[in-house]
Amino acid sequence: MFKPQTYQARRNALRNEVKSGILLFPGNTEASFNYPANTYHFRQDSSFSYFFGLNQPDLAGVIDIENDEEILFGNDVDMDDIIWMGPQPSMADRAEQVGIRETKPLVELDQFLKTALSAGRTVHYLPPYRGETKIYLSKLLGWDIDQLKGEASVELIKGVVKLRSIKSTEEIEIINKMVDVAGLMHTTAMKMAFPGIVEQEIAGTIEGIALAKAGPVSFPVILSINGQTLHNHYHGNTLTEGRMLVVDAGCESEEYLLSSDITRTVPVGGKFNHRQKEIYEIVLNANMKAIEAIKPGVPYREIHLLAAKTIAEGLKAIGLMKGDTDEAVAQGAHAMFFPHGLGHMMGMDVHDMESLGENYVGYNDDIERSKQFGTAFLRLGRKLEPGFVLTVEPGIYFIPALIDQWKAEGKFTDFINYDIVESYKDFGGIRIEDDILVTDTGARVLGKPIPKTVEEIEALMKR
Repeated sequence: MFKPQTYQARRNALRNEVKSGILLFPGNTEASFNYPANTYHFRQDSSFSYFFGLNQPDLAGVIDIENDEEILFGNDVDMDDIIWMGPQPSMADRAEQVGIRETKPLVELDQFLKTALSAGRTVHYLPPYRGETKIYLSKLLGWDIDQLKGEASVELIKGVVKLRSIKSTEEIEIINKMVDVAGLMHTTAMKMAFPGIVEQEIAGTIEGIALAKAGPVSFPVILSINGQTLHNHYHGNTLTEGRMLVVDAGCESEEYLLSSDITRTVPVGGKFNHRQKEIYEIVLNANMKAIEAIKPGVPYREIHLLAAKTIAEGLKAIGLMKGDTDEAVAQGAHAMFFPHGLGHMMGMDVHDMESLGENYVGYNDDIERSKQFGTAFLRLGRKLEPGFVLTVEPGIYFIPALIDQWKAEGKFTDFINYDIVESYKDFGGIRIEDDILVTDTGARVLGKPIPKTVEEIEALMKR
């Protein structure tokens, strides 16, 4: 954990964003795997962890604005717990670790909130995303489960987003370490990406690196020779010559819950053929141009559109697209090949704070989400600020079903050469992703360099 003063400062800063009422942060409970005592690996709620720091189940934190109180609700262990878990810190000891003086048994939270609600006080909470938490909040607050999301506090959401969006020096240091572990995961995958290897062997190996060097993976590993499926979690294919292997993977710190998210795409066997190299270098150019353009005050949607134009220009140069590039992107023709956003905020959640609502995290009153196919999937569009950590992940994909649909509908025939595109239906996809810190003057790629040029990849994979 960080020092107690870090959590105290975060809670004090939140008081400046939410002026009155009770701020309620339920932590996560255990989630059963296949019977009650066999649980998934415990993962704390990120916002509870951000303000209250503790990584144990069945806790709740309260900040009472008017009464200037901070209370940690939870239970001390009994002998049954000690037999199975060993000696555990007392609740008072746990509270001291995060700068809180008052603790109460968890059972008292119910009466505490009933008293507050009966007095007409406002209880602020964030949108719950786990079924167990929804049931718990429904009982505590008297709302039907279906009402919970709508009654979540927008004031608290905006306050939490404002604070968690700016990463501290301590946080950036940990993210750097997580990127370095991801780098080892990816270079290991590259060295294994040869004909005859089953995808599962690589996926299992790199997940083991995450567990050995950091904590769990920050999301289920995406690893496939069928990279045209953007989030492909199937790992049953055998690698064959002529295919590209997309690996999108990262890890998170067990203690601090800070993450990494890196993507690399490599040719099976370690040598790019002409067609692979052409497409790959278009994506790499978009990745590097986007990173160079990042600086405070620039809307990230503009950088997304820069990447889209770079991709369209590159595809035009090799005959897959045609016509005026600016007009093609304005109309959305590029989304045939680049149907997702350039990137997202990253931190304690790999899609940081997505549970609070993407439009609160990635957009604001100045910049609203586009409704156009492709650009609508951009998770971050707002102006960038120093301290933001985000991903830059352009890609080119040849999705047969999408190609067939648009061709049948006669869409964008002024911009897409369908006859040539048809010959790429067996290609798959390419994505290149880095984690970026927005600095006072520009941007910094986090972590040690991970091979991404054609020359670097071929040199690493050479046998």
